[in-house]
Amino acid sequence: MASRLNPYISFAGDAKQALEFYQEVFGGSLAVHTFGEFGSEAPPGHADKIMHGMLETTGGFTLMGADSPPGMERTLGNNIAVSLSGDDADELRGYWDKLSDGATVSVPLEKQMWGDVFGMCTDRFGITWMVNITGQ
Repeated sequence: MASRLNPYISFAGDAKQALEFYQEVFGGSLAVHTFGEFGSEAPPGHADKIMHGMLETTGGFTLMGADSPPGMERTLGNNIAVSLSGDDADELRGYWDKLSDGATVSVPLEKQMWGDVFGMCTDRFGITWMVNITGQ
C-alpha cells in the first residue's frame, strides 16, 4: 500500500454516529473497531466506543476518526489531526523523524497493542501528526 495522508477527527463519544453520517454523505466502505475489541486495554466505560474508524470512498476520500479516551485532551477546533499511514516503514519513519524534530511527542513511534507501529506528535507549528506503519 502506498503511504496516504488524511484527516483524523477526535470525537466526544459519538464517533460511530458521525462516521455513519459521513458514510451517508460520501458513500463508501466504513470499518470501525471498538476499545472493547482489545479486551483489558479498554479504558473504563469505553468498551463500546470507537478506538479507530475509517471511511474509504469510491471517489478516493479517506476519513478517519475515533472517540477520545479518558485523559486525552479534546477541544472543539483542535480535534483534527493529520494521519500518515502505510506499509513503507522507511518512508514513514523518515517523515516521523522530520516531523517530530522539535515537536512535542505524545506517543513515541513504537509497536502498539493493535500490532502496528504508531506515534503521535504536535509539531513546532501546533499541528498534530499521527504516523502508523502497518504490520510491523
